[in-house]
Amino acid sequence: MYAAIRTYGVADAEELSELVREEFLPIVETVPGFVAYYVLDAGEGVLSSITICEDEAGLDESTSRAGAWVEERALDLVESGPTIVTGTIAAERTREGLPAQT
Repeated sequence: MYAAIRTYGVADAEELSELVREEFLPIVETVPGFVAYYVLDAGEGVLSSITICEDEAGLDESTSRAGAWVEERALDLVESGPTIVTGTIAAERTREGLPAQT
């Protein structure tokens, strides 16, 4: 599996998170090989997204879609970034039956 972490400086983390829930999640979940997507509010105007895909092609597609969506729909909320880190997931563990958080 592969992951991308994109970190942004943002003007309004709550507003951007809501926009992501309403508009971007339906876009990214249609990427072939999509596994999961998370947004982390680090406070002080910093948001990071974490995308996990089964393969590198899916990760590349999710990164492309994220860039296009930010440019079209959220650019006025982004003050800096993204800083993007991508790579192969080297170790993992999940807990089965863990409820999804929203």
